[in-house]
Amino acid sequence: MTRRGALELRDLIARGDTSAKAVCDETLDRVRRSPAQLNAFVAIGEERARAAASALRSHPDPASLPLLGVPIAVKDNICTRGVRTTAGSRVLENYIPPYDAAVIERLESAGAVIVAKTNCDEFAMGSSTEHSAFGPSRNPWDPERTAGGSSGGSAIAVATGVVPLALGSETGGSVRQPAALCGVVGVKPTYGRISRYGLIAFASSLDQVGVFGANVKDAAACLGVLAGPDPRDATSAPVAVEDYVAATTQEVGGLRIGVPHTLMADGVDPGVREAFDASLDALRAQGAILEDIDLPHSRYGTATYAVVVMAEASSNLGRFDGVRYGSRVEGESLADMYARTRARFGDEVKRRIMIGTYVLSAGYYDAYYRKAQQVRMLIRQDFERAFERVDVIATPTTPTTAFKLGERLQDPVQMYLADVFTVSANLAGIPAISVPCGLVEGLPAGLQLTGRPFGEAALFRAAAAYERIRPLKVFEPPTS
Repeated sequence: MTRRGALELRDLIARGDTSAKAVCDETLDRVRRSPAQLNAFVAIGEERARAAASALRSHPDPASLPLLGVPIAVKDNICTRGVRTTAGSRVLENYIPPYDAAVIERLESAGAVIVAKTNCDEFAMGSSTEHSAFGPSRNPWDPERTAGGSSGGSAIAVATGVVPLALGSETGGSVRQPAALCGVVGVKPTYGRISRYGLIAFASSLDQVGVFGANVKDAAACLGVLAGPDPRDATSAPVAVEDYVAATTQEVGGLRIGVPHTLMADGVDPGVREAFDASLDALRAQGAILEDIDLPHSRYGTATYAVVVMAEASSNLGRFDGVRYGSRVEGESLADMYARTRARFGDEVKRRIMIGTYVLSAGYYDAYYRKAQQVRMLIRQDFERAFERVDVIATPTTPTTAFKLGERLQDPVQMYLADVFTVSANLAGIPAISVPCGLVEGLPAGLQLTGRPFGEAALFRAAAAYERIRPLKVFEPPTS
């Protein structure tokens, strides 16, 4: 079977042109044949996937299922009952959840088939998937370069055509950034739009499940299935879910797009800037209205994000102590057991725990954490003022194309700056999407569109219109 989108596959199965079982079998074969050097997958849920595909044959109304038989890969920090879930860490290397995350329940209720778990930075802490305890993932366009992170495995799975949809998680750009670097669509919804029940926590006020898609319409369909309140997650919002797929058919005539030129004055690769400007020209040619806007506090987004995210990581990872959660390394005393167990964390996780503990400590809380929360509010207010004038905001997704593996491991600040255009949306809790906008010296670049809270429909409208104007170039694996 050739590469097909999620909705195309769903329609083929609904018409009886193929079966969920046949699609599942072929997808599992593709997972097994995925190049080992790309390191996209860390577990295959073969037994579960085959059972789910077979069960669809006895469904009373399969044609009603919006993702009938669609194979989906899931980032390995999202709990899957009976399938190992490690969060990319040795601390959880043997953890098999006894329950499903809310997003898994919703996908399977919609007819989707979960086939595999994907590689990620440990506890989703990273921008390159180099911090996974199970080795780095590699960019299919150039295996010497990063696939992005922390959801690099999911981006690879979609970019290489193994699956048409995959789930990731976002804390500061961990869906949009790898989507841009691998040349696929990546969506981060509004905070509270999707339940976080069953998502292993990193920074609870920022974490959000996101979607990778082979195209905008597929991503819209998947988000429509996942969105909505969940009584098990107090932060999920009781806000009506729009018809995101319908939004993808609308044109952009009259849509007001804000462009914060001052935010992009420095640090953007010339090729990425050229691709971004060309995407704006394409949208303008279709009737979109471009307006210059200012987001004065977003320049402090990376520093603000670093303080908030590390403080929350320090708090959330305190539970992995060898007693309450995770694996245990025995020691000569309780303190020794704690030390030996926590020594299994990788360097990046240790760094964030230590810095987070520092900024929360007496004497430093006001100087760092409280100040960061104050700047976070200023960033949100900047967006609120901008959305009084415009419908969406456009920036490059990343300032550069994929960087080489190892290039930034010894310079964490440069690694964090890979998310300079993405973190502000997380801090403000607003939705954003990355859509491919061309190749720069053979590597993908991404156009990021950011919207009002619960304004995902406007993002899908603009992204789908752009996709129709300039269809994305998909990755084609080399012939053997």
